[in-house]
Amino acid sequence: MSPSDFPDTTGPALFVVTGAGPVGWTVAEQLATAGHRVRVLTRSGSGPSHPYVERITADVSDPARLGQLFQGAKAVFHCIHGSQYTARAWAAELPGAEQTVLAAAAEAGAVVVFPESLYSYSEPERPMTETGPREARGGKRGIRTALLKARAASAANTLSMVAGDFFGPRVRTSHAGERMVRPVLAGRKLWVVGSADQPHAFTYVPDLAAAMIHAAQAPQLWNQVWHTPSLPAVTQRQLATAFAEAAGVAKPKMAALPGWALRSFGLFAPDLREVAEMLYQFEKPFVMDSAASEAALGLQPTPLSEAAAATVAWWGDQKR
Repeated sequence: MSPSDFPDTTGPALFVVTGAGPVGWTVAEQLATAGHRVRVLTRSGSGPSHPYVERITADVSDPARLGQLFQGAKAVFHCIHGSQYTARAWAAELPGAEQTVLAAAAEAGAVVVFPESLYSYSEPERPMTETGPREARGGKRGIRTALLKARAASAANTLSMVAGDFFGPRVRTSHAGERMVRPVLAGRKLWVVGSADQPHAFTYVPDLAAAMIHAAQAPQLWNQVWHTPSLPAVTQRQLATAFAEAAGVAKPKMAALPGWALRSFGLFAPDLREVAEMLYQFEKPFVMDSAASEAALGLQPTPLSEAAAATVAWWGDQKR
């Protein structure tokens, strides 16, 4: 489908979403459900099936193509992540893609809204707030710091919505994704990294999408970093127990893979080495405070029992 094929182009506001992972997909669904027109750009042409959703095969590295596709959009939700969870892939792919999107959005007069992580915070041992220092260096953390600085220097209006580790429908590759939910539902022993009993920041993806959409339509919130309204930090044990209670299954037996073991295994397994880089988040309290954003956005996080039930229901549907 081309942009000219989309029905009623003079009607509801147009929003563009790049990427159709759990965040991009959820943003697109929420926008369409609210009656907005949504243009989803992916290399595969994927995205939600909805009368208001226009799915287009496009590469965000093509500035001329983006310039055409961004025309008329109120906001661009840039939800594309690296092809691999490695600093090398991120450094090679993310900065260039963001600069292309920012330039096209500035030309179109659209604000760019980014989902963002807690990686750039350089004092994570303290409860992290929007005013905390974001100067982390090296590896994936340093790349996130550089991306935030580049957004601030851009000619485009931007907004970065920070979230903790994801959970919720469509979330697979996350500490609270399939590595946690599948064993819980199957009644198997659950292995977690770091510690099962340290408080950790988790964010329900529909809450992240709702915050991004709300902020995109509030110019007074632009050109700032905000925290997604998220529940107070819970332990991995508490979150897994919430999933078990929602599913009506036994509380899972849990064990933690200590940091020294993960770092040792990482010498031979690149994927584990990338996880080991972020172990500091799971060996000590890793807490995000979203009180300021909740007040500014007028939004509250979804109760844990409700979020866990929706997550378990989605995973149950994957078996059919």
